[in-house]
Amino acid sequence: MLLAALLTACTSEKSHSLSEKTSEIKTDSVVSCSPRVSARNTENGLISLTHSQVNELELKKKKLIPELPTIGVLMYDDVLTTELTAPLDVFTKLTEQGKQLFNVITIAESYDFIVSEEGLKMFPDYTLANAPKLDVLIVPSAYDMTLQVKNKNLVDFIVSQNNNTEFTVSNCAGATLIGESGIADGKKIVTWIGGGNDLQQNYPELKVQDDGLVSYIEDGKFLSSNGNLASYISSLELLEKLSSKEHRKFVESYLYLDRLKNWKN
Repeated sequence: MLLAALLTACTSEKSHSLSEKTSEIKTDSVVSCSPRVSARNTENGLISLTHSQVNELELKKKKLIPELPTIGVLMYDDVLTTELTAPLDVFTKLTEQGKQLFNVITIAESYDFIVSEEGLKMFPDYTLANAPKLDVLIVPSAYDMTLQVKNKNLVDFIVSQNNNTEFTVSNCAGATLIGESGIADGKKIVTWIGGGNDLQQNYPELKVQDDGLVSYIEDGKFLSSNGNLASYISSLELLEKLSSKEHRKFVESYLYLDRLKNWKN
């Protein structure tokens, strides 16, 4: 019944666009008429947003502190949760003196719920259309990147933001989006463990590193990691570049990384 209602709303929206009396229309149709999104929402018990809700979100989008660098983390369906939480964990921590160092935002193609690979339901701060210029762009992964690689809006966004960024980061199979965009041709990059051969074959201009030996690599402004928990490596390495070694150590202590390193059965 929900899917039928969504389809009816989508059909209604098309007819509204042909009407000269749209101001008299009282119904508020849903924004996304994608069958994939509708089916996903039904499966996960999610609602589809209406145009008025999206307009309200546009007005209430997350505020930024102008003088601080802005770090943007992409998100899309089936994204690996850890590859979002790692940079959020690392870059949102205040200094030991309680000072904020960065604006940290999440960005999706549109204002819609995102469902991670692990089933976490999330909502973006910004969209591809209204995202600010970024100082850092972080590109996470899904186990299957087919939809993302074929998404021209997403690839074009990466190309455009890379013109602004001081650093562009990929974790795990996020490297395929970097390859598809062409922004890192001739640069060293690493992907998920076992994915290097395919990445090199599909994007021969990349200098793909041995993912069996390399967990993290940087080449100029481009940083990459194997992903999953290794995403903390790229985030912490970048944190040190953007702040200081002392602040990195403070954040590591805040995250109890020493406990994790020394943990035994």
